[in-house]
Amino acid sequence: MATILPGNTLPVEGSFEPADWRASLRAAYRSSTDLCDFLGVDPKVACPQAESDFPILAPREFVQRMEPGNPRDPLLLQVVSQSAELVDSGELDPVGELPAERHKGLLQKYDHRVLLILSGACAIHCRYCFRRNFPYDEAAKGRAEWQEWLELLRCDSTIEEVVFSGGDPLSVGDDRLSWFIQQVAEISHIRRLRFHTRLPVVIPSRVTSEFTKLLESVEQAVYVVLHINHAQELDESVWAAIRRLHRAGTQVLNQAVLLRGINDNFEALRELCVQLADRQVLPYYLHQLDPVRGGMHFGVPDVEAIELVAALRADLPGYAVPRLVRELRGEASKTLIR
Repeated sequence: MATILPGNTLPVEGSFEPADWRASLRAAYRSSTDLCDFLGVDPKVACPQAESDFPILAPREFVQRMEPGNPRDPLLLQVVSQSAELVDSGELDPVGELPAERHKGLLQKYDHRVLLILSGACAIHCRYCFRRNFPYDEAAKGRAEWQEWLELLRCDSTIEEVVFSGGDPLSVGDDRLSWFIQQVAEISHIRRLRFHTRLPVVIPSRVTSEFTKLLESVEQAVYVVLHINHAQELDESVWAAIRRLHRAGTQVLNQAVLLRGINDNFEALRELCVQLADRQVLPYYLHQLDPVRGGMHFGVPDVEAIELVAALRADLPGYAVPRLVRELRGEASKTLIR
């Protein structure tokens, strides 16, 4: 029998157990036809040809927040393939990450902080992802290569912050993640740890008691940066995961991407910012789209983006308004757009 999960509107078929985040990953939709059938949407909205090098991946928890029968649903549009992806424009490495590699999977674009590609696996494949063409097969894997990262970190006292990224860093199991984070936390000049993750949003059960205990054990300041683009992505299971992160002593922030047809209007952005601020999640950045090949159809002109953020600024307290930014290759920081 199908079961209804709290805060969701669609049933999950079969024996799927949402409390097990690994089971959630295994049960995720990997077929545009299956996804559209489940939602009651014409499968012609999808473009299977566009999935040959970037397949669909959409966890059922996330899919259950979509509106049945709506081909323009803002969550569906983030994950379903489209024919516009086949247009040969954009770049394979849109923000210049490959030249910034100091070691396989260890990037340093900005002073005093490094970014580690802990895993090439994600919990969801966003069609606008700036790393959709990243050569994950060449990144470090497992303890042997992680030891090389650790040696580099120990030897460079200018590094103050370590950013765990991917893919999604929380796609790594708690045991391996715990070992590595504890090794990093023992380096005296590391002052802050930061996680960039979408997993607490798309599969909230990933915020396990083991993971929160690990965060509590770290003496450094810990920041968790989520990626939420639309208020419809939020339900009680997500808020519960965020509360667990807060109780573990972390500062939780959000960065969104401004996306054509998804959140490029005042009402959608305001609702997202208000819901985040109400639950002590700081709306950190609103990114202009990185010019990635396959994702250019999501772009919003700067003039529209500036008007939207100006409207938010006139309506909301300053802490509830994200900074509108663009990432440019070779720059010393994110570039603020007016």
